[in-house]
Amino acid sequence: MRYEYKDSKLGAILGFSDDIKNDEERFSTTSKTIKFLWNRNDCPLTVQIDGMDLELLPNQIITVTYLQHVSYSKMQLPLTAILFNREFYCIFDHDSEVSCNGILFFGTQDIPIITIPKEQLNKFNLLHDIFIEEFSTPDNIQGDMLQMLLKRMIIMSTRLAKEQLMVKALGNDQVETIRKFNVLVDLNFKTKRKVGDYAELLHKSPKTLSNLFAIYNQKSPQQIILERIALEAKRLINFTDKQNQEIAFELGFTDPAHFSRFFKKMTQMSPSEYRENLFLMA
Repeated sequence: MRYEYKDSKLGAILGFSDDIKNDEERFSTTSKTIKFLWNRNDCPLTVQIDGMDLELLPNQIITVTYLQHVSYSKMQLPLTAILFNREFYCIFDHDSEVSCNGILFFGTQDIPIITIPKEQLNKFNLLHDIFIEEFSTPDNIQGDMLQMLLKRMIIMSTRLAKEQLMVKALGNDQVETIRKFNVLVDLNFKTKRKVGDYAELLHKSPKTLSNLFAIYNQKSPQQIILERIALEAKRLINFTDKQNQEIAFELGFTDPAHFSRFFKKMTQMSPSEYRENLFLMA
């Protein structure tokens, strides 16, 4: 079951599939889309994100963006997907918790895994059915209705993410600071490498940020910045034909040797060794 809504004037797309592995190539485009991936089966399934296996249990949802490389090759079961691009939704809600810069999208380097509680499963299943019903009702307000349903999906999932993934002891302002820091790192990691750069953008002191992240988890803000650079390097080696020198310059390193030392420190392998290891594993 596959549905697609397009607005050619805006370049907007919203897609819906109950079997994304088989339907992915049938959509107009998926290259710049953000996705909800929802395991509605009674058994776990395995999705590959950036070359790493991720087990998705029954009634779990993950969100992925176009920065991540997703493979469904190991899946034996159908996976429900809702995909959309920034033109369809994000232009209306630039930087709030339920926008494309919210805690579900671009807000963390870790893949957010959301578990739908039993008491909320009927609510999510009903929303699934209403999506299908609305796709079957083409008229001149269909886009508005679908956008409302997508926003409801984002709000429902965001509430669960805040309960399940965030430290409850943190206040809303603290959660917002953490979220914005991660968003800013995603947007600026190629040019801004110091915690102080982000502290200035957030109107905080570097020490305040470090103390806040010590409460949130054990990764320091500086480690998050460095891991984001390393992650992008691995993605470029994995999924492009760019050579090590090109990758170094793209990531803001003026000296390829400096990039090589950085990469080895972060991964215990040089870029060439990492590339060779990928070849041997293929």
